[in-house]
This record gives sequence, C-alpha cells and structure tokens, in this order.
Amino acid sequence: MPFALANPALARDVMKQRIRMIARMLLFGLLALASLGSGAWGALALWYQLPGGTVVKLLGSVTWSLVVIVLAGVAISRRSWLPPGIYLVLYALLLLWWSSIAPSNLRDWADDVSRPLTGRIEGHQVVLDNVRDFTWRADTDYDAHWETRRYDLDHLVTADAVLSYWGSQAIAHAMISFGFDDGRHVVFSVEIRRERGEQYSAIGGFFKQFETTLVAADEHDIIRVRTNVRGEDDYLYPLRMDKPAMRELFLSYVHAANRLATTPAFYNTLTSNCTTIVYHMARQIEPRLPWDIRLLFTGYLPEYLHAVGAVGAVDRSVPVDVLRERSRITDRARRTRATDDFSRAIRERAP
Repeated sequence: MPFALANPALARDVMKQRIRMIARMLLFGLLALASLGSGAWGALALWYQLPGGTVVKLLGSVTWSLVVIVLAGVAISRRSWLPPGIYLVLYALLLLWWSSIAPSNLRDWADDVSRPLTGRIEGHQVVLDNVRDFTWRADTDYDAHWETRRYDLDHLVTADAVLSYWGSQAIAHAMISFGFDDGRHVVFSVEIRRERGEQYSAIGGFFKQFETTLVAADEHDIIRVRTNVRGEDDYLYPLRMDKPAMRELFLSYVHAANRLATTPAFYNTLTSNCTTIVYHMARQIEPRLPWDIRLLFTGYLPEYLHAVGAVGAVDRSVPVDVLRERSRITDRARRTRATDDFSRAIRERAP
C-alpha cells in the first residue's frame, strides 16, 4: 500500500498541492489568453490609429505583438507574475493613448459627405440645410449639388425603410425615407464620414477609423446611386406608423444631425451603425420596441420588422420571402433615367 494512502493527512496535503498547481496553471492560462486577445486588439488599434504611413503602422503593430507573445510565453513557462504586471502597465498606457483619440469635423472629407446636415424647426415646418442632390454617373463622376429645403410636417404622409445589399445576405445599409403629400421624399441615412480617397472597412469601423455623419438626400441621389451605379440590391418597406410617430422620428433625425454638427462622434460597426442609431431613436417614440440580434445583422431586418408588426400595407400572415419579393425595387430603379421621377418609378407595381 502506498505510503500516501496509508497516511490520510499526507494524502490530503498532496491533493491540496495538486489542486493549487492546477488552479495556478489555469489562472496563468486564462491570463495568457486574455493577454493575447487584448494584445490582438492593441495591434489592430495601432495599425488603424498610429500616426504615420504604412511602415510606421506595421512596425508599431508587429512590435506590440512580439512584446505580448514574449510576455505571455515567459509568464507560462516560468509561472511568474512579473510579465502580467508589465503587460498591464503597457496596456494601461495603450488605453490612455486610445482615449486621447477624439473625433473631428475638420478633415478633408469626400465630396458626398463634405457638408454637415443641420435643421431648424419653425413650428410645424422644418428647414434642412445641406440636403444632398447629386446626379451620379459613376462613383467618381457626378454633379455635386446641395440645397436648403423646407418641409411641412403637417403634410408628412409616409415613412419607408430602405435596405441596400452589396454582398452578404446578412448585411445591408438601412435608410428611412419620408414622403409628403406633394410627392416629395427625403431620405435620412446614417453613414461613415469618409476622408477623401478613404474606403469603407468594417474592421476599421471598430477602431475609430471613421466619424459618423447623417445625410439627408433625394431618393434619386442616395438610392439610385446604390442600384444604378454601385450595383447594389435595394428593397423598400412601407412602415406602419401613425402621423405623430412619423413626425417624432423625423424630428429625431433633425436633432441627431444638429448634435453631430457641433459634437462629432465616431462610427462603430457594432454599436453606432445605420440601424442601431435608428433603433435608439425609435425607442424614444415606442419604449416597448424590443431589442433583437437582427438589428446588428441588418440584412435580416425585414424579419424583425415583420415580427414586430412594423411593416405597413402587408398582412402579417404573408411570409417574409413574399414580403421581400414585393418590396424589391432594384429592377424598377435600374430602368430609370436621370431625368425620370425616380420616387414614383420605384413605387409602381406591376399589374
């Protein structure tokens, strides 16, 4: 019989030592995983925000990654608390630098987001400055035009959700189009505010690469450029809203635009994108509006709208696939010419 088994006290001591050793190993393993995860975030943060050109960004990201790997390796192999302590200090300095990166309205912006939208509320009328009315022939070939327009909210009659798909079925850009009884429409769209020559990056949207902007534009500008120039696939869903709710949502956009004009904010791919911002505005009107993962995977927003009964002019018993088919406007949009009444054309139904 082994001596440890013959001596219960010794057996208990051995067991405690083994448990402590296993716990210590697990703790160091978890710390190493946490260090590697946060280290990967730090490498990407340096890549997207470190001042300088590509060489400087690459050097900073690689150096940081090597330091994190070496510290994690030493911590595991030597079971020492010193490397995690060093890493915590370095990470704290990184977060301090990260918190100092502030959004700005003063950059060399791309033409289509160069002017901030602002609005003035005059009783039941709203005056919008810098409403975009571009004529697009290609992404780099367009006639730029900005206007000041007046909208009478007493004549607001419709609100439509517009979804534009460019690749994945799970991701779409969401916009809201407001219609008036004189046939005019204005579309509000939360977008990244790109600098001149800058391209969209979903990953960059997590790392303060873009500011947020709110664009108000004609449908023949902001929808037609997607369907007829960029080759995107667009859908228009009439929303079931009463006039007071439509009015409040319209005014929420105006207030949001005015805030962004004075207090810039970063765009975030997950937390402050084209859908989540609209959702938070809608929650101010209808606090019972439920949260759903489909608000992040915007391509599935029709299923969400259908589930909460927000889609108008459609029986809720109609399957979502049928709803999508009825709401697709891409082909009608692509048949239009630049001089056509675009808003009427995309709403015409086949006999």
